[in-house]
Amino acid sequence: MRSKYKFTDKDGVYFITATVIEWLPVFTNEAYCQILTDSLKFCQQKKQLRIYAYVILENHIHLVCEASRLSQTISDFKKFTARKVIDTLKKDQKDWLLNQLAYYKKRHKVHSTYQFWQEGVHPQLIVSDQMLNQKIAYIHNNPVKRGLIEKAEHWRFSSARNYLLDDHSIIKINNLRF
Repeated sequence: MRSKYKFTDKDGVYFITATVIEWLPVFTNEAYCQILTDSLKFCQQKKQLRIYAYVILENHIHLVCEASRLSQTISDFKKFTARKVIDTLKKDQKDWLLNQLAYYKKRHKVHSTYQFWQEGVHPQLIVSDQMLNQKIAYIHNNPVKRGLIEKAEHWRFSSARNYLLDDHSIIKINNLRF
């Protein structure tokens, strides 16, 4: 079944979520997170992706972002990161995770052994400052709400550090004015 959530405004700012299939915990060490951050930086530089907020958790990533071809940019991001993470899992001999990625692969994915990301990204068009602030707060508080940290800015792979500590060391974020 296809999602009712679609990219409806090619110039819009969106809240999106990319989730590892079956919520498998892959991004549990820096090397795997680095694959995502490097790819996001590439998309910023080469595909004009503008990131306003992000968080990487053990099994998903949230973004508030925009690009002229956002749907294609995110699709490319997911394809590249899936290949790169699977190659790294093989190199690291993470057989349990690889077996899970093979087991949960959708049947129609006949040209691959594994499926890394769930299909879709559940895009939600940001239509107001209030919605933007709510989504950014949700992203930044996600690790706090889950009991992983006490303060949002303590999560290394989050733009809360950009907002609260002026720390753009992981990913440089863009300023957004509605």
